[in-house]
Amino acid sequence: MNLINKILVAPAAVLALWAATAQATTDEAIAERLKPVGEVCVMGEECKGVGAVAAVSGGGARTGDDIIAKYCGACHTPGILGAPKIGDTAAWKARADKEGGLDGLLAKAISGINAMPPKGTCGDCSDDELHAAIEKMSGL
Repeated sequence: MNLINKILVAPAAVLALWAATAQATTDEAIAERLKPVGEVCVMGEECKGVGAVAAVSGGGARTGDDIIAKYCGACHTPGILGAPKIGDTAAWKARADKEGGLDGLLAKAISGINAMPPKGTCGDCSDDELHAAIEKMSGL
């Protein structure tokens, strides 16, 4: 085989392999890759997939301990940036007295205070779940 034939064989082989893999892509595979990642639900209309989301999230309300473990403990365990520590009832009582009791603390937790963002990064927490977490952390 002469040199020109050797030089042409390598690109031809690469092109043949590429063509074989490109042809293996079917319309179904393309449709699967292009399908939407979510759907918009309109109030008052049936929404597909909502049951699946509820099943994955576990359904019912989470306990105060669940909320603390996932969202609150990172700052309130060590007391980062002046956050009252979990179990430091005196610090929590002082804040509660200043804010108007547990309901005042809950209002601050919902809106955010100082370095704590609204709902303490738990955007999907209900007011009852936040209230349970505050009660548990404060001991009040």
